[in-house]
Amino acid sequence: MRTLITGGAGFVGSHLAERLLALGHEVSVLDNLSTGSIDNIAHLKGQAGFSYVVDTVTNEPLLAEMIDRSDVVFHLAAAVGVKLIVEQPVHTIETNVHGTEVVLKHANKKKKLVFIASTSEVYGKSTEVPFRESADVVLGPSSKNRWAYACSKMIDEFLALAYWKEKKLPVVVVRLFNTVGPRQTGQYGMVLPTFVRQALAGSPITVFGDGTQSRSFTDVSDVVRALVTLASEPRAVGEVFNIGNTGEISMRDLADRVKAATGSRSPIQLIPYDQAYEEGFEDMPRRLPDLSKLRNLIGYEPEVGLDEIIERVIEYFRTRP
Repeated sequence: MRTLITGGAGFVGSHLAERLLALGHEVSVLDNLSTGSIDNIAHLKGQAGFSYVVDTVTNEPLLAEMIDRSDVVFHLAAAVGVKLIVEQPVHTIETNVHGTEVVLKHANKKKKLVFIASTSEVYGKSTEVPFRESADVVLGPSSKNRWAYACSKMIDEFLALAYWKEKKLPVVVVRLFNTVGPRQTGQYGMVLPTFVRQALAGSPITVFGDGTQSRSFTDVSDVVRALVTLASEPRAVGEVFNIGNTGEISMRDLADRVKAATGSRSPIQLIPYDQAYEEGFEDMPRRLPDLSKLRNLIGYEPEVGLDEIIERVIEYFRTRP
């Protein structure tokens, strides 16, 4: 199978590339390195079937050529991270919406299978937990930049499913819940690597809000395994799937667990959202997936628990130059 990964030098994309190559598939990566890093794919250089181009999906002649040479497109290129989203809402919306638009347009010419990476953020402030793919979404007002990301990814989903319905372009939409693991830096607000870096440095572990908000964390290996399996499942086409883990933990408890796992003496510091992001910032109180749809189709079960996830992230930062 010939695969194209947009955003393939990013955290999830690099792990997906690694997995596909290990299975004997060809992998082409397209990444502008705005949030990814060449270091994430440096170990893949020279492997049979691997190639990469440093450029953007908005370079349409290049994108069209790379899609034509592929059987499957994993569209992971996007603006990511709460910090980036709050600070650069224009960039967020334009990157996510226009990037997906051009990928779908060129994939449609030869009906190439496209995976659209969406996010658990689309569920917004919904209180119907665990989140089901068919449930309503509840977003905040347009005056809150925080919701620009969720809205942009919902437009991506609507556009992808419209291409399937109207033009019969095979698409699969995956809503990724908090995905963590080695190579995730925390540079744009990802909470677990941020906590680990702070704990190892002996700095205060900064918990935003009151710390009662909860999340469920998924090891990147589980996410990649689900993506690869779905790529060979024809019944996935035209559908939306949650990919995540059902182990739920509050941010205050996560900070305590990271502190204990690192043996750190760092104090845990609560920082109001207004100071962390912007005045009037709104957060999701819980983010927990219903995995029954994915489980029923491909037998998916997450294999890596939270303690092991934390240990893997700690080991990554301890061995990082």
